[in-house]
Amino acid sequence: MVTARARAADGIDEARLWQRHMAMARLGARGDGGVNRQALSDEDIAARRTLIGWAEARGFACAVDPIGNLFVRRAGREPDQPPVLTGSHLDSQPTGGKFDGAYGVLAGFEVLEALEDLGVATRRSIEAVAWTNEEGSRFQPGAMGSAAFVGRMALGAVLDTVDRAGVRLGDALEATLAATPTLARRPLGFPVASYVEAHIEQGPRLEAEGKLIGAVTGIQGSRWFAVEVKGEEAHAGTTPLRGRKDALKAAMSMIGALESLMADASDVVRFTVGRFDVSPNSPNTVPGRVFFSVDFRHPDPAVLARLGDRVAPVCREHARGCAVTVTPTFDAPPIQFERAIVDAVSGAAARLGLSCMDIFSGAFHDAKFVAEVAPTGMIFVPCARGISHNPAESAEPAHLAAGARVLAEVLVELADR
Repeated sequence: MVTARARAADGIDEARLWQRHMAMARLGARGDGGVNRQALSDEDIAARRTLIGWAEARGFACAVDPIGNLFVRRAGREPDQPPVLTGSHLDSQPTGGKFDGAYGVLAGFEVLEALEDLGVATRRSIEAVAWTNEEGSRFQPGAMGSAAFVGRMALGAVLDTVDRAGVRLGDALEATLAATPTLARRPLGFPVASYVEAHIEQGPRLEAEGKLIGAVTGIQGSRWFAVEVKGEEAHAGTTPLRGRKDALKAAMSMIGALESLMADASDVVRFTVGRFDVSPNSPNTVPGRVFFSVDFRHPDPAVLARLGDRVAPVCREHARGCAVTVTPTFDAPPIQFERAIVDAVSGAAARLGLSCMDIFSGAFHDAKFVAEVAPTGMIFVPCARGISHNPAESAEPAHLAAGARVLAEVLVELADR
């Protein structure tokens, strides 16, 4: 057995890593080339079982915690020491791609396989983790697994969350855990030495700058809101306009006012209405209810606070006689990653001869929450045209392997501390 960090990257198998991605992409595959593998669905269960099968074939130990986070462990020389974690998530958006999240899990698993192939011993154990429900497409908000792990979200509240079909997360989780009944159980929030997450960038900067590796310095803040507008259903042909309480028109007025509030000549503000439901959704009935979501992000905590605090008042000011309820559903401040890990990423890239740049993440990731309890960093690789959350999401096999080589060096360095 050897401990040379310089050998860690040598074991990364580009073809194997790509084949793992293609195998995982078949689970929940869409006809347009994308993936629909939402959290705790049958497709997600199949993905978990596939990863477990690969892990057990290599002799790695697998375990789950009370929120269903899945851990694959390669034991170190001092197995009682807090482990080094790496990973991301296996769930996807309904119209997702092959690489968002899955790359971080599979790159982490590839590192475990590479170290095993090479016979590299590490002081600490290294574990690849697949966090539960990062996307938040089925159950809101996202990153529930990592947030519950660090204590940011109460487990009971998470388990009682329901999806749009009325399915309780706790019940879906019970079915997921029942599909792998022999797995060992771990507690939430066990000690972690450090965490490094590999991910496609989900943006265009690396590609535009001609860089292979992004050493991620931090993640911008996010505030999400659920807005419910209640008006009054009425006959479209007989009810005078002046007497209507049209929930759709009120919602449109609110969204227009929020667009104005969020206007930003520097194009740093991120404001999205991603969900919009109208009831009764009939062509000849005045809409009586509208639900819409607000996703607001910014790297400056002062701006995040100032504009986020205006969302509810602006909605009330444009209610047009309707009742409006604005419920905050997610609030995460901007974070800066441990500089030592950022430097470890850029240093590994330099040793491997890979172009690298510091980069700030516009998307939130599980790393955002793990950073609350352990030194944390991220590694970005390019994705074509920056497209993500889209079936057209694309990444090059060589780029995925390059990120995994950097990850291997960094993980070994951290695990030998």
